Amino acid sequence: MSIEHILGLVTGIFFGVLLQKGGLVRFEKQVGMLLFKDFTVLKFMLTAIAVGMIGITIFSHFGVISLNHRPMNVGAILIGGSLFGIGWVLTGLCPGTSLGALGEGRFHAIFTIIGMIVGGMLFSHSYEFLYNTVLSWADFGRIGIPDITGISGLIIMPLFVIGVVFLMRFLEKKGM
Repeated sequence: MSIEHILGLVTGIFFGVLLQKGGLVRFEKQVGMLLFKDFTVLKFMLTAIAVGMIGITIFSHFGVISLNHRPMNVGAILIGGSLFGIGWVLTGLCPGTSLGALGEGRFHAIFTIIGMIVGGMLFSHSYEFLYNTVLSWADFGRIGIPDITGISGLIIMPLFVIGVVFLMRFLEKKGM
């Protein structure tokens, strides 16, 4: 087991503990988000994205890490995002929260986990077909927001973080 695997495992466990402590593994929180009544999930995820964005931008700028973007493939994003959303709506759980919910003893999460496994198997068995069809739709290659806008990540990152802070304050004032 490499140091990357160990760090990934430790980070995953830490993230799972935060999901559990924040109540995000609860069906009610997930459905509340989908119904636009409880924005705990959104606030948690935006915080995680902002913190990650700060670290990745700074580490990338100083050459500690190099970015390796996933391809910007419109077909894959539309199909994958739709399947993710449908699964989330039908089960009230997403992949991370389903594992956390199962760990908390919420056995209904097993259906979400089975769905993820079956979906992964179907994807792997149909990859060649998908590669020649859906995955070839509007493939823009490995690009990021700085590549699209021509604006440095060192400018985009603080603007995003400021936007997240203002959105959080707005949601808190509204009691959401």
